[in-house]
Amino acid sequence: MHLFIRSDLARLAAYTPHPEAVELSIAMDRLDTNECPYDLPLELKHKLMGQYQTQIEANRYPDGGHGALKAAIAAYVAESVPNDSLLDAPWISVGNGSDELIRSLLIATCLGGEGSILVADPTFSMYAILAQTLGIPIVNIGRDDQFAMDLAAAQGAVARNQAAEPPVRVVFVVHPNSPTGNVLTLAEQDWLVSLPEDILVVIDEAYFEFSQTSLVSLLPQHPNWVILRTFSKAFRLAAHRIGYAIAHPDLIQVLEKVRLPYNLPAISQAAALLALNHRQSLLATLPEVWAERDRLYQNLKSYTQLRHWPSRANFLYIQSPERADLGAELKALGTSVREAGGGLRITVGTPTENDHTLARLHQILR
Repeated sequence: MHLFIRSDLARLAAYTPHPEAVELSIAMDRLDTNECPYDLPLELKHKLMGQYQTQIEANRYPDGGHGALKAAIAAYVAESVPNDSLLDAPWISVGNGSDELIRSLLIATCLGGEGSILVADPTFSMYAILAQTLGIPIVNIGRDDQFAMDLAAAQGAVARNQAAEPPVRVVFVVHPNSPTGNVLTLAEQDWLVSLPEDILVVIDEAYFEFSQTSLVSLLPQHPNWVILRTFSKAFRLAAHRIGYAIAHPDLIQVLEKVRLPYNLPAISQAAALLALNHRQSLLATLPEVWAERDRLYQNLKSYTQLRHWPSRANFLYIQSPERADLGAELKALGTSVREAGGGLRITVGTPTENDHTLARLHQILR
């Protein structure tokens, strides 16, 4: 490694979005990244391209303040909040995917030795990866056999680290968790409420549309909370990389200070606005996802070799103690899944893809 590169980066492995595929002569069902299995409808693609041709000037920078998009996102979020007057555009920050927002939060809180983060494993790996790239310490705690956080360990870690250097400045949770699909328990929510205001609580609701459960109504009472969401899942816009944060305006102003200027291309902003304007049709596939998720789960229960758990997201999590290479065997047959936390995360695909998953599991485990 070059001498001018930080020495600790030599020990860091880059995030692998799509594990290198085995050279196969068969089509691959890509069930490893929790995307919506359906593309944006052709009619909406044509509308988006029409906007690019007639409304977007390619030689001009995009709207750096995301004004129209923030207002539209706030209106969408407010639909699930009892008092919608509490949430408007100043409560929203937009990022180039949720990853940029996570990185901005870390820069704003922990950089320069000012703090560490707490995560409960297994969970979304980018919290730790982004912290490592910034030289930020990570405090790891475990989960029980239903993947609820070890709250005694969490409370102990926070207490110890508040008296140490650097103290815990950020707690990351996912609701529902990835890769395991479980939502936050009432005990976990109570613990988050109990944390002092000098700790930032990041609640990642990337799978909100699938779970239909959110803590956004509690934000006005908790200025140290931020909720993250994305257009990459249920809204079918993974290619456009659009994430957003919902938080008290004072915290949003800090995020606006540290984000890169013109961070979201004009075409991505237009795509997000288009998706919000057509959300009823785009989200009409949610009942199918729920039904297919339940069908997969019920079929998985018939395999005694597998450990399996219910899910509130658009994926299922299994472990195969007796078959360590199950993920590779599935890929060899044409189904790509994600290995995480000692198990496999399987995205709910189309009915046909799910049929393939079940048939291939039967072929391997029969």
